[in-house]
Amino acid sequence: MAFHDHIRFMLIISFLSFMNTLHVDSIRKVYAEKVILSDIFLSCSPGEIVGLLGRNGSGKSTLLKIIFGVEASENRFVRIGNKVLQNFSSSSKLINYLAQDHFLPEGLKVKHLISLFLPKSKRKLLLEQEFIRPLTERKVQNLSGGQKRLVEILLLIYSEADYVLLDEPFNGVSPILRESITQILQQEKTRKGFIITDHDYRNVLKIADRTLLLENACLKEIKATEDLVRFSYIGGNSV
Repeated sequence: MAFHDHIRFMLIISFLSFMNTLHVDSIRKVYAEKVILSDIFLSCSPGEIVGLLGRNGSGKSTLLKIIFGVEASENRFVRIGNKVLQNFSSSSKLINYLAQDHFLPEGLKVKHLISLFLPKSKRKLLLEQEFIRPLTERKVQNLSGGQKRLVEILLLIYSEADYVLLDEPFNGVSPILRESITQILQQEKTRKGFIITDHDYRNVLKIADRTLLLENACLKEIKATEDLVRFSYIGGNSV
């Protein structure tokens, strides 16, 4: 490919990515007269994993719920490209959200859930995962908490949504499976964007292309572990 053709190709890719970027702006949430989120702005593009850190109770889960459209707020502006997402019904097909609570119907077998949730092309990819195959004939009610979380994560990762919000996805998941999920996230981010939270900052820094810290109702950009020390999120001995 000639140099000018390469530049033209990269500009086209950048433009298409911008046209499909998730923009979150002016998010404000007040609870019991306390400001939880103050004029929050963030963006996420296809091909990007954005990490979101914050102490317990800082508002991370609340922010994801507001973006998804299932939590009320004093102010909210969310759009993907030129499409403004005013509520849950307008965003549910474009954004998926993994809450900390399990959501799978207990009486269904895993193989039936895969058929219900995913298009054929993605069913095949999921069923090729060696850690899923032993679970396909089992009902959700017979899975452990970690196995339920694993199935939920993969169903959303492989979904057709443009963006997936993952709230503490690695809770209850073994280190080996956590590594496999991380690899799948890196593969699937070529076609969608992810926003991910985790109580362990090391998991987030390892996987995220950009990391943000929710502190005192505002977002702060994290460039390195030293920034977390500077904001007193971790101690100096953790670096």
